[in-house]
Amino acid sequence: MIKRIDIGDLFKLNQDVVIIDVRTPSEYSHAHIVNSINLPIFTDEERVQIGTTYKRKGREEAILLGFDLTGKKWRAFIENALQIAPDKKVLIHCWRGGMRSGAMAWILDFYGFEVLVLNGGYKQYRNWVLKQFAKDYPFCVLGGMTGSHKTEILKELAVKGEQVIDLEDLAQHLGSAYGSLNKLIQPSQEQFENMLAQQLSNVNIHKRIWIENESSLIGKISIPPDILKQIKSARLVELRIDKEQRVKFLTEEYGMLDKNFLIESTQKIQKRFGPEQTKDAINAIQENRIEDFIRIVLIYYDKTYTNGILNRDATNCFPLSIEFDNVQNTAQQVIAFANNNNLT
Repeated sequence: MIKRIDIGDLFKLNQDVVIIDVRTPSEYSHAHIVNSINLPIFTDEERVQIGTTYKRKGREEAILLGFDLTGKKWRAFIENALQIAPDKKVLIHCWRGGMRSGAMAWILDFYGFEVLVLNGGYKQYRNWVLKQFAKDYPFCVLGGMTGSHKTEILKELAVKGEQVIDLEDLAQHLGSAYGSLNKLIQPSQEQFENMLAQQLSNVNIHKRIWIENESSLIGKISIPPDILKQIKSARLVELRIDKEQRVKFLTEEYGMLDKNFLIESTQKIQKRFGPEQTKDAINAIQENRIEDFIRIVLIYYDKTYTNGILNRDATNCFPLSIEFDNVQNTAQQVIAFANNNNLT
C-alpha cells in the first residue's frame, strides 16, 4: 500500500528508507533533497517531448506518450531500485508529487516495495528550506583577518562537540578571490541553500552555533539574506594572530598552487586591488616570491576586514589574541574564552 507523507514527516524517516528523486538528470543535478538518489523516469529530452505534447494535444496525449517512452524501462527501474534500496523501503518524489512519482510508486508497490510518496514533491521541500532561514539562531561568529586559521578552528570546534555551521565547506570555496584553490567546484545556489537548511534543521537552538564571519558572497554563492543579517548582528569572537604567523600560514597554503591560477585570480580583483598592487602581486607570483605576493594581497584583505569590523556593533565584538601553535589548543582556548564571556 502506498502511503503519502507531508514534509514534516520526511525528516523522521528511518535511515533504511531511501529517498528516490524521479525527476530528470538535469533537474536533479541542479538541486535536490540532501542524500536523495536520482532514478529518473524520463531523460531531459523525453520530458521536453511530453511537455510539448501536453501543450499541443492535452493531458491525455501526454500521458500516453509517457507510457510509450517508459514501456520498456520498467524492469530496469525495478532492478535499479533494488540496488539503491535493497531493503525495499523507499520514499518517492518528483517536482510536485504528481504523475512521475505516482507512476514510480505504483510499479514499486506492485513489485513489493514499502513505498512512501512526498506530498508536494521537491517544490514543497524548497518551501521548507526557505522557512529555515526565517528562524532565529544563537550564532556565535568566529572572525579574524585572512590567515587566522578560522576554517581549521571551526572544524576542530566540531570535533570537540561544539555546534558548527561551516559555510565555506558547504559552498566549496574559501571566500577570497583565490578561494577555489583551483580545484573546488561550487554547488548551485539552490543546492547550497538545501544543504544549509538541512544543517540548520539539525541544530539545538538552545545552544550556541559557531559560524564564520562572511561577506554576502562566498565565491559565486550568496548567503541567504536572513542568515547574513543574523551573522552581522551576532556576537563575534575576533581572533587576533600576529601578521607574521598569518603570512607564514598563507605562504604554505598558496605556495603550492598553480601560478597561472594565482595570476588570473589576482587580475579578477584588479579594480578593487588597484593597478600598481596588481602589477606588484603578479610580478611576485611570476618570480616565485610567494611570501611577497601574500604580503601585498594582505594589504587589501586586511583593510576590507577592518572596514567590516568597524560596521559591527562594538559591544558584540570580543577580541581574542592568540599565538597559534596547533589547532587543538587554539580551539580549546576559543571555547574557554566564549564560556568565560557567556557567549552561549
